[in-house]
Amino acid sequence: MSFKLPPNLTPYDSSPEWMSKGDNAWQMTAATMVGLQSVPGLVILYGSIVKKKWAVNSCFMALFAFAAVLVCWVGWGYQMSFGSEKFLPFLGRPSVASLRASYLVERAFSGKLPNATMIFFQFVFAAITLILIAGALLGRMNFYAWMLFVPVWLTCSYTVGAYSIWCPDGWLAKKGIIDYSGGYVIHLSSGVAGFTAAYWVGPRESKDRERFPPNNILLMLLGAGLLWMGWTGFNGGDPYMASRDASLAVLNTHVCAATSLLTWLMLDIVFFEKPSVIGATQGMITGLVCITPAAGVVQGWAAIIMGILSGSIPWFTMMVVHKKVSLLKQIDDTMAVFHTHAVAGSLGGILTGFFAEPRLNRLFFDITDGWQHYVGLVYGLKMGQVRAGFNQMWIQLLGILFVVGWNVVVTSLICVGIRVFMPLRLSDEELEIGDEEVHGEGAYALWGDGEKFEISKRNSSQSHGFNEFSAKEGSNFR
Repeated sequence: MSFKLPPNLTPYDSSPEWMSKGDNAWQMTAATMVGLQSVPGLVILYGSIVKKKWAVNSCFMALFAFAAVLVCWVGWGYQMSFGSEKFLPFLGRPSVASLRASYLVERAFSGKLPNATMIFFQFVFAAITLILIAGALLGRMNFYAWMLFVPVWLTCSYTVGAYSIWCPDGWLAKKGIIDYSGGYVIHLSSGVAGFTAAYWVGPRESKDRERFPPNNILLMLLGAGLLWMGWTGFNGGDPYMASRDASLAVLNTHVCAATSLLTWLMLDIVFFEKPSVIGATQGMITGLVCITPAAGVVQGWAAIIMGILSGSIPWFTMMVVHKKVSLLKQIDDTMAVFHTHAVAGSLGGILTGFFAEPRLNRLFFDITDGWQHYVGLVYGLKMGQVRAGFNQMWIQLLGILFVVGWNVVVTSLICVGIRVFMPLRLSDEELEIGDEEVHGEGAYALWGDGEKFEISKRNSSQSHGFNEFSAKEGSNFR
């Protein structure tokens, strides 16, 4: 008696035997969820958490980065990050293979997916990294300088971290570093790069540093909600399959984020006597960042502990240490990405080395040759493999040192190089006026604001079908 597969499982040219329809569908869904974290998630979050006069500029920095990264990613970035041809020990060879249909329909380096799916999935991670960097620079960076910074930093910094840590041929990957979904590659690198770039760009206006209230907290929460729910795809997509490990990663992600939010909130209430929604949002973000390198390789109780620590340690560095260390006070990090991403990302990387469960690591890394790889220190002590546990902690720390060192140096070189051609910071007049001067557009047209646009040759609204009126005396968008 012959056995015949159901029609939906029968391989054919457009769905070959090596491809899993379910895994491919989940991966495309997860990638879209991560993309929504950026557009519109962070676009809305940035545009609403800044002063009204910087809403358009902040949104547009995020939107531009998303588009620019995609073009660079398919042009050369993916091959430099995940290509099979090694260029340097920490970098793949640039190639236009990502633009060839014959390559796009072939099987990816991991999972039962075509290259096209993998390229799209990895693109949204690269894009959100640049958008997170923008968070440190809101309210004063020259937009034209930002347009240069994005492709250069992606090429010279992001690709190096991604190849070294995530590509199977990367030197840190071979050493056994655990970065489940980007605690190092995305959050630590963006936090350090954003903080470094903020040093070179310079601060906002003094009055903006002293008082920078959100222009719409309700919209800020909408952006934050998209960021939180989008993390389901962020961490759930990294096994490259719809697996039980993906399910565990998703649950751990939300448990840690919720615990961190509540911890941060309690600290705000105890020390400032106010339940701050902005503070709760910061706690949510630090929890999401902290669990990211560990999401699918730690147990639920560990995720709760990580949430408590991610809601308290970054809170302490932001509220206490930042006010006492002169370097931290000097550098104007608008969205505090140093604390929410660099500190929380480093904390997550260290705690991953501490709590990583060998059996879960076997699921994620597909280990079949024993228990000697990827042993968290807690389990190393429990199993009598102390050396393996301490070795994992050392590898996690080595990864932090590499990402921090590379990003400080490369980001500094990029900023100094751009400064040769144009200023990194907006002019005093642009800083005073904001969006209307920089883009010729304002964020809101409420209570007559729509009649306050100044007619300008630099404003393209007229050519796009919008009517403008002369500016009223003394009006502005601050």
